[in-house]
Amino acid sequence: MENKLKVQIWSDIMCPYCYIGKRRIEGALAEFPHAANVEIEWKSFQLDASFVASEDDNMVEHLAEKYRKDKEWAQEMMDSMTQNAKNAGLDFHFEKAIMANSFNAHRLLHLAKKYHKSNELEELLFKAYLTDGENVDDIKTLTNLGTLVGLDATEINTVLHSDEYGTAVKEDIEMAQKIGVQGVPFFVFDNKYAVSGAQHVETFVKTLEKVWEEGDFDSKVTLIETNDGNSCGIDGCD
Repeated sequence: MENKLKVQIWSDIMCPYCYIGKRRIEGALAEFPHAANVEIEWKSFQLDASFVASEDDNMVEHLAEKYRKDKEWAQEMMDSMTQNAKNAGLDFHFEKAIMANSFNAHRLLHLAKKYHKSNELEELLFKAYLTDGENVDDIKTLTNLGTLVGLDATEINTVLHSDEYGTAVKEDIEMAQKIGVQGVPFFVFDNKYAVSGAQHVETFVKTLEKVWEEGDFDSKVTLIETNDGNSCGIDGCD
């Protein structure tokens, strides 16, 4: 088999379970003896590509309206995700979250991928949105986060003031549609097995071990059925 086991992760910055999923796959890699031979590739996904932010946005009201539920349902969903985040060592503050369209953040992630910095930037973007209450569609914020991982401020500025990497973002989303992604996070292990949702660390460890041991990879993706969704889709988060 090849020395590198690639894990592709479709994710959206606006998806709380995607941040939790990031922590859980990291936990799995900490237990996997061949972690040094695993390559993570982040792929773009947008839960709501048409979203236009306004100053009056309120997350509870937005979720209730979008999914045609009451505010109590929306608050309970946010409270549940906050507790799940704590269990994963994360600190969510939805009361501070600034809702935004994630398209420009995804374009910046593709620039970061060019320099092998996408994993570091993904971490900072999640934290900025879900913990620190920063606007991840604000050019100043994105520039600051990009420079923190070592990207050049001038190149960031050029990208964000153009349509560069826009096609790459859309191609990632189209690929997700072709392989049947219904929600994120969505993990594909060497183009062979797929795991949907922020599954428990044990699930990821077993999948890594299975793919590594089988070795002879093919191009057909098989979804590993699981009972615990922990993902966000266009119809809400489970």
